Amino acid sequence: MDKNLPVGVIDSGVGGLSVLKVLQQALPHEDFLYIGDTARTPYGQRPEKEIRAMVHDLTDYLDNAGIKLLVVACNTITVLGTESIRNGYAFDVVGMSKGAELALGVTKNKKIGVMATPFTVASGAHKAAVNALDADAEVFAQGCPDFVPLIEQGVFSGAAIEDAVARYSAPLKEAGVDTVLLSCTHYPFIRAEIEKGFGEGVTVLDPAEATALQARIFLERAGLLKMQGTGRSRVCFTAELNRGKAIAELMLDMERSSFEEISLL
Repeated sequence: MDKNLPVGVIDSGVGGLSVLKVLQQALPHEDFLYIGDTARTPYGQRPEKEIRAMVHDLTDYLDNAGIKLLVVACNTITVLGTESIRNGYAFDVVGMSKGAELALGVTKNKKIGVMATPFTVASGAHKAAVNALDADAEVFAQGCPDFVPLIEQGVFSGAAIEDAVARYSAPLKEAGVDTVLLSCTHYPFIRAEIEKGFGEGVTVLDPAEATALQARIFLERAGLLKMQGTGRSRVCFTAELNRGKAIAELMLDMERSSFEEISLL
């Protein structure tokens, strides 16, 4: 495989831009091809069969374009399993880190909160990942269905966000968690509001850095890691290009990024 091919990145919308930002920083010589499916977001409230079909559309597009590795910058898609996503393709697939080791390294009372989409919460994946490392740890998962629609509209603060944070943090505060995993790549956009909602004594974590490290390891092991040159990012959305670009301006190195609207059909 040609090491000069880009790394593919997929998400249900703009949330994966938070991961692309970390990837740009961790892998400065790599080119990236990002697709945010803004035409069909959100994914987290859809049936599994429907999500799989949409992921197939995204992955087929990247396969035809040519990539050397796929980073799934979406926890909902990651829950489907990286092996099932990879099936039939020549490239490896890196999913979002569940952050289990990260959370266990931070928590003092072994009570860990997870904020995620309803689909991710229903999977039980984060509880399984944490308990596989520490059977005594307690995991409290909270579905946050209102977050993604607000973030996709560029709403990162204000009354609507504060109300949603208050509703979704209340059960986790009642459970006594001291550590919270942001288990949807959209949520780092409102991390400050979430941290404010929980107050002092609760640490809010973003697993994106662990995901970027996994991507680097995959590339190194395969002999595909680029060690020179300035990487560029081609950022594609399936709808509402201007809105996606406006949100990207908050996250990305714009001098290294180009934008376009594409059709998957």
